Amino acid sequence: MIAPDLETAIEHLSKLIGKARVLLPFTGAGISTECGIPDFRSPGGLWTKNRPIPLDDFLSSQEIRNEAWRRRFALEEHFSAARPARGHLALASLHRAGKVPAVVTQNIDNLHQASGIPHECVIELHGNTTYAHCLDCAARYELSWVREQLEPAGDAPDCPQCGGPIKSATVSFGQAMPEAAMRRAEQLTLSCDLFLAIGSSLVVWPAASFPLMAKRNGASLVIVNREPTDFDALADLVIREDIGDTLTPFISH
Repeated sequence: MIAPDLETAIEHLSKLIGKARVLLPFTGAGISTECGIPDFRSPGGLWTKNRPIPLDDFLSSQEIRNEAWRRRFALEEHFSAARPARGHLALASLHRAGKVPAVVTQNIDNLHQASGIPHECVIELHGNTTYAHCLDCAARYELSWVREQLEPAGDAPDCPQCGGPIKSATVSFGQAMPEAAMRRAEQLTLSCDLFLAIGSSLVVWPAASFPLMAKRNGASLVIVNREPTDFDALADLVIREDIGDTLTPFISH
C-alpha cells in the first residue's frame, strides 16, 4: 500500500509499530538531509561534483591521499554543525521504549549516536566519518590530530605506530564491508517482525539485501522514502512523505 497522504501514513505506521514485537530501522542519507548533510547520490549530490576515490587509488598515491583529506575537511562544516533530525529523535525514542534493539545505518555521520542511541546499538555498514583509523593496525585517530599533521605541508600523515596509511573510518569503493557489522545486521534482520527502511534508495548492495531478507523471513516491511524504490511492490506500507513529518509523532520526551 502506498499511503495517499501524511495522515494515512502516520495512522498505518502507528498500527504496525504498535503490533510489532521487534522493530528494526534501516536508515540511509534521506534521514540526515534535514540536518544539512548533503546526499551523495541524488542530482546535485556530492558524487555528481567529485568522483569518489576508490581504496586502491587512495593506497597508491600520497597525492590522492592528500586530496581525499582535503575533500573530507571541506565537508567538516556540514558534519560538525549537524544535529540529530526529527527522524533520529523518533528512533531514539523507540529505542528507549524497548521497541528498537538497534539501528542499522548506511550513514557515516554519527547522528544516531548523537540522538542518544548507544554506539554499540548503531550498526554502521559504511563506517563513520567523524574519526580516522590506520588501515594496517586499526589504531584510532581523531580528525583534529589528522588536520594538525596535514596543515603544515599538506601531506596526509601515516600512522605513528606502524607507518600504515590513515583514512577516515568510512568504507570506500573497493573496500570490504565490515564483517562484524554485516553479521550483526543480518542477525537483527532475521529477529525483527517489522523492518523500517528510512531515507534509503535501496540500490547499494549488499546492504540493500536486508529489507528483502526481512520480508522473506516473515517480517512486515515499511519504506519511507521520497522517491520510489525497487522494493516498493514488496512493502506492506510505502510512505513518500517527508521523513521528519512522518516520524515526529513517535518522538517522546
